[in-house]
Amino acid sequence: MIVNFGSVGIFLRHRFAHLALALCLGLASSGQAAELDSSVRQLIVSIAPDWNTDTGKLQLFEKQGNSWKADGAPWNVLYGKNGLVWGRGVLGTDEPGPHKSEKDKRAPAGVFRIGRIYTYDAALPQGANYPFHTVTTADAWSDDPTQPEYNRFMTIPDPAHPPAWFEKAKMRQNDFAYRWLVEIRHNSDPPVPGDGSAIFFHIRRGPTRPTAGCTTMAESDLVNLVRWLRADRNPHYALLPRSEYERKWQAWGLPSPTEAAALLEK
Repeated sequence: MIVNFGSVGIFLRHRFAHLALALCLGLASSGQAAELDSSVRQLIVSIAPDWNTDTGKLQLFEKQGNSWKADGAPWNVLYGKNGLVWGRGVLGTDEPGPHKSEKDKRAPAGVFRIGRIYTYDAALPQGANYPFHTVTTADAWSDDPTQPEYNRFMTIPDPAHPPAWFEKAKMRQNDFAYRWLVEIRHNSDPPVPGDGSAIFFHIRRGPTRPTAGCTTMAESDLVNLVRWLRADRNPHYALLPRSEYERKWQAWGLPSPTEAAALLEK
């Protein structure tokens, strides 16, 4: 019998990571309420009709006092080809049921921090004020669970002499859909091998073309989102099917059905 010790090692690391995560969640749940932190003053909310749909709506909200106020009307978005599944973020990680795995073509549901913006441009659109990085030929984002770089942004020192893993992980150049990549921090703190990688907001490839797990939209809507984000307001993203949103909005501190009436409208 031949034993692939590399595969066994990866499997064990994956199992131990899940065990550590479960222990942390158990400790957290015993001392903390499962709701948004009070520092979150900007919230991107997206609602899907159900778990298996690839389309939905998205709306921006600002915290004013103890209430959420919509900032503009909802717009259409696209999700993973196979719909949604629970992800690993701020809220939703410990929910029962299926969770995201690499290449399942589902968008991660739950609540997530917003990371940096990655762009081909030297500056963000006029009016934007948010941390960003201009993508170069030295930049990579690995979706290979066997690599220690998995689901991490990496910059190599010498693109002319790259490591073996770089060719498959290098970030695309001059792809119109990736002009702005707004990081959704799913499976990021820390990454668990195989639980999904490289989740972003970006420009859609067509009005009816779903994704491999990202949330996409028309270019004008993405530019609006980029201009709206402010790091000092600690922006987060909440993505849920309608039924889960109606069950969890109060416990999680999300906009009420009244505050999100336009977004929840069928």
